Amino acid sequence: MITDARVPVEQQQPFGAAYQQMLERVRYEGAYPTRERADEVVRLVLSGLGRQLTGDERVDLAACLPLEAARVLTSQIPDLQPLTGWAFVKDLAARSGTSLATTRWDTGSVFAAVAAHAGPHLMTRILHQLPSGYALLFGKAELNAAA
Repeated sequence: MITDARVPVEQQQPFGAAYQQMLERVRYEGAYPTRERADEVVRLVLSGLGRQLTGDERVDLAACLPLEAARVLTSQIPDLQPLTGWAFVKDLAARSGTSLATTRWDTGSVFAAVAAHAGPHLMTRILHQLPSGYALLFGKAELNAAA
């Protein structure tokens, strides 16, 4: 039987083990003081990424991420006009009310964990789909084809 009863706060297990590991990685990469702060950053950045990714890359990335992270990513409706990497950071900064430097740091911290979950093949596909500027946010070189 399914009920609407809430579990007392002291008995709640807010995150699965895989998501907790992801938060610890983000917390370490970003030098955040608490897991709660890392969770805020993960939710902000993955929501933004969810507004940028479409198609198979979005589905495949969601399948690689812990369930909680995948839900945040896929709960967003993709924008009609994708943002460049720099515009992505500016958009997140405006939404969060933080500085551009802090938002850039937050994005890199989360994207490092995302890249670890995705692996190199999927990351290549994702970077080919996204506009310019994202490779640097993921800690990769921005390679352009020769003209």
